[in-house]
Amino acid sequence: MAISFLSTFKPIAFFPTQKSSPTPPLSRCNLSLPTVTITEPEPVFTSVKTFAPATVANLGPGFDFLGCAVDGLGDHVSVTVDPSVHPGEISITEIYGTHASSKLSKNPIWNCAGIAAIAAMKMLNIRSVGLSLSLEKGLPLGSGLGSSAASAAAAAVAVNELFGGKLDSRELVLAGLESEAKVSGYHADNIAPAIMGGFVLIRSYDPLELMRLEFPADKELLFVLVSPEFEAPTKKMRAALPLEIAMPHHVWNCSQAGALVASILGGDLAGLGKALSSDKIVEPKRAPLIPGMEAVKKAALEAGAFGCTISGAGPTAVAVVDGEERGEEVGKSMVEAFRREGNLESVAMVKRLDRVGARVVSSVPK
Repeated sequence: MAISFLSTFKPIAFFPTQKSSPTPPLSRCNLSLPTVTITEPEPVFTSVKTFAPATVANLGPGFDFLGCAVDGLGDHVSVTVDPSVHPGEISITEIYGTHASSKLSKNPIWNCAGIAAIAAMKMLNIRSVGLSLSLEKGLPLGSGLGSSAASAAAAAVAVNELFGGKLDSRELVLAGLESEAKVSGYHADNIAPAIMGGFVLIRSYDPLELMRLEFPADKELLFVLVSPEFEAPTKKMRAALPLEIAMPHHVWNCSQAGALVASILGGDLAGLGKALSSDKIVEPKRAPLIPGMEAVKKAALEAGAFGCTISGAGPTAVAVVDGEERGEEVGKSMVEAFRREGNLESVAMVKRLDRVGARVVSSVPK
């Protein structure tokens, strides 16, 4: 079947990147972001609860420019109009959930959800209303599943919906990028799919241009996610990357990235898996830092996965399959490989592509 790339690629955003400003001394909305609304909107709800999904970034050769959302995993954020909070400011009142951690600060200028919420308030020109925020962590820190992006996406969407949804997806990604820039680096391959859902390609960062890649709705795509009891901080994993690459590796990775995009658009799981397994620049440097990862990848392929690579910065390994039963078999093989070769216990999950992205779970009208 012929595929029209012009009709399937959907460029959705053209706007200049925003450089990170120094951390502000207060939680007031004073980040270096453009004000999108001139007139301050009134709250439409008194409280909004949102969910944002986990994400798989890089997908092998797509380092820093390609990611996708994963269904059934993620973070929840509730934002409430709070008269006890100073107008124009936000207060984080609670952090809880399966993966709540003492490492997470309740100071909004040091918390990824708080930073994104402040950025959204800045863009909406919120000056006369104070907000309180609670964060329910469903994703572990340093897992390679876009934990910081999920919190940021849920927070930005919650603030936006509280005031009537004035910001579009492009502006919400920009708000989330303020958080990512301070937490793990200025890259949108987690925050964009967390907000928009599906596969998202970052064509350019300056100016920022995002392209939604539509995986065919009639095709089955499942991810086997195997997360070991091992933390791989993004900053540490980025520090392992080479400062220079050889021209043959550059050419190879470009060709594999092209094949990866074509396979996504065509719903070709075999091609998708082969391409995401073929990175010669980033994965070879990061895999040795995750005990057992190379054996896990081999085990996944031998068990019938179409492909396997590191999810984001790791340590989660992600494999691609076309059915739940096969996914369970692949997951068991990967867990055993982590235990045998890496001396790590791990958990396997089989999840589908999330095509929706961040969304409202519940709201309380005024």
